[in-house]
Amino acid sequence: MISAVSEAYSRRAQEYIDLFGTMSAVHPSDRQLVATWAGGIKGQVMDAGCGPGQWTNFLVGLGLDARGVDQVPEFIERARQEYPDVRFEVGTLESLNCGTAAFGGVLSWYSLIHHGPETIRVPLVEFHRALEPGGALLVGFFEGPVVEQFNHAVIPAYRWPVEALTAEFQAAGFDVLESHVRKTAGQRPQAALVARRAEIQ
Repeated sequence: MISAVSEAYSRRAQEYIDLFGTMSAVHPSDRQLVATWAGGIKGQVMDAGCGPGQWTNFLVGLGLDARGVDQVPEFIERARQEYPDVRFEVGTLESLNCGTAAFGGVLSWYSLIHHGPETIRVPLVEFHRALEPGGALLVGFFEGPVVEQFNHAVIPAYRWPVEALTAEFQAAGFDVLESHVRKTAGQRPQAALVARRAEIQ
């Protein structure tokens, strides 16, 4: 499944970059949410599923020590070209190239949308490993009344109820602190969960 996702985005990488690859394409409330979340982080930040790197660069602009990882080589190539002073690498969210408790924060902005109930916990457990105790996690996703697959423009994706994804976070060792849902006419409902790695396991 991971290679299928990578291959699908590789085929449409330039199209995706043109549509979504800059901060000008970001909804103002999303920018504010991420900035507010980032303001409480101490230590390094991983932008997990960074795409062409605009969010990683945004975090660096806020004064954070951030780096990005993505499984799509074309995205990483573009990120390195656009933001040469920021660290990027090709890799998967299921096996991050980092030590245990290496990061103070992990941002996963719509990078888990292709994971269904059978696979979602794998990257969440890996995020837990990568975060220090008390470390911050922010995940953006598509919201819906039930967990279900839908026809995403690139490759099928999933929408999740906040309660169902919260349960997956908790099972992976996170305390969920906040949930945010945005519903805009003509668009799929958007949501985000703010969580932290539990201090004591």
